[in-house]
Amino acid sequence: IRIAITEKPFADRMEITAVRPIAKLSIEEYGVSEELKQRFIEKQRGVLISGPPGAGKSTFAASVANFLMNHGFMVKTMESPRDLMVRDDITQYAPLENDMRLTADLLLLVRPDYTIYDELRKTSDFQVFADMRLAGVGMIGVTHATRAIDAVQRMIGRVELGVIPQVVDTIIFIDAGEIKKIYELNFTVKVPSGMYESDLARPVIEVSDFETKKVEYEIYTYGEQVVVMPVERGQRNLSDVESRISKLIGNYVSQYEVEVLSDRKAIIRIPEEEIPVIVGKRGRTIRKIEEALGMSIDVYPLKIKEEIREAEISETDKHWIIHAEGLEGRRVNIYIDKELLLTASVGSRGVVKVRKETEAGKELRLALMKGEKIYIGEF
Repeated sequence: IRIAITEKPFADRMEITAVRPIAKLSIEEYGVSEELKQRFIEKQRGVLISGPPGAGKSTFAASVANFLMNHGFMVKTMESPRDLMVRDDITQYAPLENDMRLTADLLLLVRPDYTIYDELRKTSDFQVFADMRLAGVGMIGVTHATRAIDAVQRMIGRVELGVIPQVVDTIIFIDAGEIKKIYELNFTVKVPSGMYESDLARPVIEVSDFETKKVEYEIYTYGEQVVVMPVERGQRNLSDVESRISKLIGNYVSQYEVEVLSDRKAIIRIPEEEIPVIVGKRGRTIRKIEEALGMSIDVYPLKIKEEIREAEISETDKHWIIHAEGLEGRRVNIYIDKELLLTASVGSRGVVKVRKETEAGKELRLALMKGEKIYIGEF
């Protein structure tokens, strides 16, 4: 039972509040998925159990402690006051000399697999939690939060931003005794959502929904500020965007590729000789296209894919004749198996002549003697 007593002058009257836990649940009764159970037991992790006051955070933390103990992990708790309803063989520690840092020092000598920290409020609590987690102890912390993402925000400024995903990789949000949301944290280097230039890449913490794996928030530094930015949802269907771009670009060029980065940014690739057509004088055409689409367009040269086919070879007294009918006037690559031999222009009669006394002619002769195949690549 947790009892809080207040009296004058702290309060205007004496008040006694007694809270007695009335529910003792197993982790299965929360409907926890097998994937989340496996996440607990595959290795020591940093987990925050968050939720508003009275939501059932401590009850869930106790069920996790019992679950881990049943799977052979050594589990301890750090509590103030000690009121978690856990198995008798789980030792519950209070602040040593009113200081959780001293309790943490002792626990590092005990070497538990997991420690339940109930609860994280002050900066020192978060720092002790982070210190133990970085020391290799699996940590499960209980903290107040009105939303799941608020649990991460409470760590910002108390723990180095780049270290947060190493300290906490899972957020479980409890409300009304039920698991309402589970997040997982990952650390990467990328251009944040809503930004497009590659030189804006920076370390980003991605906060993803555990079930769907969709990124819902990104945390990064912007100037001197730390930004917790929701990733936009409800964007235009990207396939529809690509269709609109293709329809519009097709009015200007004969060949193109479209890559849609988002509903506000796309890349088009067109033959290099047609780039002036799409850009227009002083960029007027591309600006007109961007205004019509309501998005930014970058233009890059299109790399034409090479079509390779086996070549027919004949010879005269002085030349090897490589037949390339249908490619008159085109530049082609000649290959021995996969190795490039030479690049040449196809004559008006649809052939490429290689003099036998040249280095290429000698290599071609040797390849034919070995029975190697000769290929011609059109580009």
